[in-house]
Amino acid sequence: MANIGVIGSGSWGTALAWLLHNNGHKITLWSYLTEETEMFRQHHQNVDKLPGVVLADDVVFTCDLEESIRDKELLVLAVPSPAVRSTSRNMKAHVRPGQIIVDVAKGIEEATLMTMTDIIEEEIPQAEVAVLSGPSHAEEVGKGLPTTIVAGAHRRETAELIQSLFMNPVFRVYTSPDMLGIEIGAALKNVIALAAGIADGLGYGDNTKAALITRGIAEISRLGTAMGAHPNTFFGLSGIGDLVVTCASVHSRNRKAGYLMGKGYSMTAAMEEVHMVVEGVYSARAGLKLSEKYQIEMPIIKVVNQVLFEEKPADVAVNELMQRMKKDELGAW
Repeated sequence: MANIGVIGSGSWGTALAWLLHNNGHKITLWSYLTEETEMFRQHHQNVDKLPGVVLADDVVFTCDLEESIRDKELLVLAVPSPAVRSTSRNMKAHVRPGQIIVDVAKGIEEATLMTMTDIIEEEIPQAEVAVLSGPSHAEEVGKGLPTTIVAGAHRRETAELIQSLFMNPVFRVYTSPDMLGIEIGAALKNVIALAAGIADGLGYGDNTKAALITRGIAEISRLGTAMGAHPNTFFGLSGIGDLVVTCASVHSRNRKAGYLMGKGYSMTAAMEEVHMVVEGVYSARAGLKLSEKYQIEMPIIKVVNQVLFEEKPADVAVNELMQRMKKDELGAW
């Protein structure tokens, strides 16, 4: 049994706390909000974001960050990506040298173009940082539905420790040394999912969805490879796997926000309707900046930015994508 602190009590943090407790571990769940902590103490579930996933009586609920970190063998950082830097900064004083922090947020910081693990390592240099990512909606993990995911770390021993702590008969964990590829795929698939949702909102069909998924992973893999990631990562769980589920699932907040924009909602109105952080909106500009930095053509990422931030009509954006100049798919002639 391990003593684990889960930092962040949204839907994903709650689902992972439930999973890890079912695996026999001692869990402390931290929330930034005092009222949310009181909700957990009273109902043992996130009534607003993940109703029905009930945590056991011996799970500790706290809004004391030091309590959630002290004496823990592993920390799971599950706050939304825009809050990773500020939360990491607040954690620093309480993290002991070599303490393992597993990031489960997905995003790229727009101002610095840093991944989430880069940010954590910068803010908490004494920690050993890893990442856990893949096609894993909290709503299904919290029901015990079969799920596969990948743990990335600098050291194989760390990845295998995470694998052993999280893995069970319905939650299969693979390991990988390619932290960069895992995080690029995880962040940018959210932007492609916005495009897929927009297409659904416009009334387009399965052909359109398949095209966006296929060309989307082509864009992501081109960029990730140029940045130094392993090409095969983008055809694994954190690449095509996460992209498929995020573009197609009714649980996807990115797809839902895109769907609303396809129906005519503004970006702000769509985000308010979803009631949760739509991380693709925060990663879109970063993805565009990375494409410019590495001189990688990413037309889907580009038009999503235009729809989000330049008020380009969604149907016009799709039309422009379809009428781009003729291309060869493989570039192998």
